Amino acid sequence: MFASRTEEQEEFRAVVRDFLATVSPEPRVREAMTTDSGYDPQVWDRMARELQLQGIAIPEEYGGQGFGWAELGIVLEEAGSALLCAPFFATTVLAGTAVLECGDAAAQRDILPGIADGSLVGTLAFPGENRRWDESGVTVTAVESAGGWTVSGTCPEVVDGQNAGLFIVPARTGTEPDSGVSLFSVYLGDGVSRQGVRTLDPTRRIARVSFDHAPATPLGDRGAGWDRVSRVLDLAVVGLAAEQVGVARRALEDAVAYMKERVQFGQVIGEFQALKHMAADVLVDVESAASASRYALWAAQDAPEELAAAASLAAGVCTDVAVSATHQNIQFHGGMGFTWEASPHLYLKRARADQLLFGDGQFHRANLARRIGAVSVPEAVG
Repeated sequence: MFASRTEEQEEFRAVVRDFLATVSPEPRVREAMTTDSGYDPQVWDRMARELQLQGIAIPEEYGGQGFGWAELGIVLEEAGSALLCAPFFATTVLAGTAVLECGDAAAQRDILPGIADGSLVGTLAFPGENRRWDESGVTVTAVESAGGWTVSGTCPEVVDGQNAGLFIVPARTGTEPDSGVSLFSVYLGDGVSRQGVRTLDPTRRIARVSFDHAPATPLGDRGAGWDRVSRVLDLAVVGLAAEQVGVARRALEDAVAYMKERVQFGQVIGEFQALKHMAADVLVDVESAASASRYALWAAQDAPEELAAAASLAAGVCTDVAVSATHQNIQFHGGMGFTWEASPHLYLKRARADQLLFGDGQFHRANLARRIGAVSVPEAVG
């Protein structure tokens, strides 16, 4: 079912890993993370041209490859392992998934081919100023007039918001707090302003995006958007969990490689029993996270009735494992682990920033308990 990958999937994983190691090795990552955009357009172009990664989970009728969440999860895991500096998560998981889930065939025909061929960078503009991840987080409002729909409001932390040409915006179609939520597509232009936000993680860009009567196009049925937004958010944390597994696994691999070459007291430090035990503990954590992630990826593709619980489970496990594994990697490296020149701090920063992206482990575990009815807990809000 989901516990192991097929031979073809393992071959695909190897191809993606080798490709990213070639086009985006650590020196290129360090170069990209210092630029204004935070990514190299040439790498983005090669991803689309050579492996069609942006279209991996987009149906063939829209120019994609037509694979599912298992294959998308492989790409995300390897992207996390490589600390890929590119708007891949925002475009494929956030914007692409939202368009696929909106049920609007016209919008899918208009938007998905651009995502698939890499010509369009998109993202999801949510939550609003209150930073809540439930329905009350929809604070952008939409108004219809003779000239069409416009949206107004601010989203303070939009993933790759400063690179996006398309924003998928959940907005309220009335002035009351309980007004129905609808999805809208908003292209960069009049009424859209954005400002980069400095964060802990230099490898992923976050922006504050404001809409001031920005022209918008409804996606799907009016007032029926929250159920779709909720599912998109569940799918987003599934995708992020896969990325976090890649970050954690790479931290373990780097730690083991370092312990095999660092000599202290006349022998490699990997021979020390205490370090062996620490590495074994990290391995158990990483494999547990990988299992939770694969279960969630399977649910995303084949078991929609299990998605909500599976997403919360994966996020609750993978979020914390990524942080603990990257922290331990710094400890394994000793004094070298704290230097700018070494890579461990970059992985810890990615893990720490991701911990706050859709809520930390405690938030997701509370959501899991509520969703499966294990205990009575308040609505988790982030």
